[in-house]
Amino acid sequence: MLELRPNCECCDQNLSPDSQKAFICSFECTFCVDCVENVLNYICPNCKGNLVSRPIRPVAALKNNPPSTTRVLKRDECVANT
Repeated sequence: MLELRPNCECCDQNLSPDSQKAFICSFECTFCVDCVENVLNYICPNCKGNLVSRPIRPVAALKNNPPSTTRVLKRDECVANT
């Protein structure tokens, strides 16, 4: 089950569970579309894997499978790996 992390790891922008601006890698590192396109070039700074659009969990499924509330922020890694 995907965690659906609540923020971009680079800029800390909020990313709701239904956000179409959220991107993830295979380890679920989470970034906003602005950072993916303008800073990261679709490459995860943590694992070097590709970043793809995060799927949206249907609202009905969020009741029993809520998104994560744990924020992850790694601004330094984002800048260092660009």
